[in-house]
Amino acid sequence: MKKSLIILATALAALVSCEEWEPVYTLDYDEPKAFEPVTLEQMNQMGRHITIAQLAARYTPGNGPIAITEDLFISGKVCSSDKAGNIYKSFYIQDETGGMEIKAGRSSLYSDYHEGQTIYVFLNGMTVGMYGYKSGNYGGNGMVQVGLEDPTGEYETSYIELPFFIDKYIYKGELGAPVAPTTLSESQLPSKNGTVASCKYLGELVHLDGLQYANNVFTLLYLNSNDNKKESSNRIFVADQTWGVKTWAMSKNLMGKYLESGLWDAIKIGNSGDQNYGTVGDHKDKKDLLGNLVNGKHYGDIERQAGTVSQTFKMGNTEVAIRTSGYGRFGDYKIPDDILDGSKTLSVTGILTLYQGDIQITVNSYEDFTYADGTPLPKETMTF
Repeated sequence: MKKSLIILATALAALVSCEEWEPVYTLDYDEPKAFEPVTLEQMNQMGRHITIAQLAARYTPGNGPIAITEDLFISGKVCSSDKAGNIYKSFYIQDETGGMEIKAGRSSLYSDYHEGQTIYVFLNGMTVGMYGYKSGNYGGNGMVQVGLEDPTGEYETSYIELPFFIDKYIYKGELGAPVAPTTLSESQLPSKNGTVASCKYLGELVHLDGLQYANNVFTLLYLNSNDNKKESSNRIFVADQTWGVKTWAMSKNLMGKYLESGLWDAIKIGNSGDQNYGTVGDHKDKKDLLGNLVNGKHYGDIERQAGTVSQTFKMGNTEVAIRTSGYGRFGDYKIPDDILDGSKTLSVTGILTLYQGDIQITVNSYEDFTYADGTPLPKETMTF
């Protein structure tokens, strides 16, 4: 009897399986189309070629964004990569006259725009603006970039994002070898009011040697990232010293660890000259900052953000900030003690930019950091 039941169950299972199985597709799929790079001759039929420096020269810092209404295009080789997560929704190209940020507005751009590939950007309908400009004696220039008009007016340009517009404005040319960085001396670095006209290396891949740690960190936090980020009562500046920050950046989890540690309890909330809102260590404010992601405890509905950090180094007498995203894959890596204590110096390869007149380097990957002798830095995650 038992044997008969087993046979019956097996037959029923086979019957059900036959009814549920879909036919197996046995034909060949179409082969993907071979990549056909756009050529300069094809682009010349669309408009007139100008250099990156000529495009950047059309923009005057402090005068606001400008709309391009002519059939023009720029070209250059890709010199950045977002593969490690340290560059967000943009990529940089450079020609013989300078570099430029292209605000494509998508992630994983490295898979579409390969390092060393020639890219053409059609400009009619696009907007040229600057990110990071600040007027006055304590400010300076930011970086000129190309994107679309920002309807909110919050920024001078917005991301392209939609595939229709990306295909309309960005054209992929031939593949090539990755761009070789230019090694710069201190005298070749830009001034705070530098432009591509005065420093062609802006927006380009460069290499700097002999960087000495300057014991100064900068990151901007918000009590509530969903509230007005320009309100003084919502802003906290971790700046003007190290505040115990020994990492290139901070993930959400590491941010919570720093907050819990008490290292930042004395930091005042607010902008310079308007810090009448308590300190990080105040009970309510600290709970708001911690959000609901620390050690499984629920502190409220505010979701804490990862921290982008600028670690300051000196090249001779010139300060250079190395800017690293908290969403990057290596943000929580600890800066080696022998770099922090000044016994060894750092070499770095990355994109050279300005932000409010400050010189910044943004690396493409963790391998862009080495000791002065070329030895790779260790990969050690920060722990408390």
